[in-house]
Amino acid sequence: MSNAFDSANFPEREPTTLIAGDRWMWKITDLGADYPPASYALKYALRREADGTEIEITAAESGADYIVEVAAATTGGYAAGRYRWQRYITRTSDSQRVTLGSGIVEVRVNRDTSDADPRSHARKCLDSIEAALEAFAADSVQSYQITTGAGSRSVTKRDTAELLLLRDRYRQEVDSEKAAENIAAGLGNPRHFGVRFNRV
Repeated sequence: MSNAFDSANFPEREPTTLIAGDRWMWKITDLGADYPPASYALKYALRREADGTEIEITAAESGADYIVEVAAATTGGYAAGRYRWQRYITRTSDSQRVTLGSGIVEVRVNRDTSDADPRSHARKCLDSIEAALEAFAADSVQSYQITTGAGSRSVTKRDTAELLLLRDRYRQEVDSEKAAENIAAGLGNPRHFGVRFNRV
């Protein structure tokens, strides 16, 4: 494994997930030819979807590359959530700017300091639905409170068919999350199976 703190090993694109409390690091290597760092500056603006909180980041210059580094002590104060970001280049001679890209990044909580439930929304919903089905199967419960994307509500035994449909839906979401996590970890997609045919 390469040293993540070495700028030679920084990812050459904006990340899709970041951890509050980690040092954020990436670099942009495809702008220097058109926007040499000696005459331009690269900046980012991240806006949190939940409340509009903004994070501003200014890239440093390294030869023809733009290097982004935000200290762990700084990111530790950022709120978790989905942020919409845009990057823009500014001409230093007259402060004119142009937006060059945009996207979405998820800032995740620092597990070392946060006691928030680490489960995803889909996993929470699936667990709640399965708990209701298990309670109904025990035959001692006639109604149950579940929480899904539509909020909390009371369900009864006659809603079992609806719960089974919801369970299948959230199982698919959880499986998709697992597949994405495996791919990010370099483990491959568990949904893809290799088939080899032998000549006889």
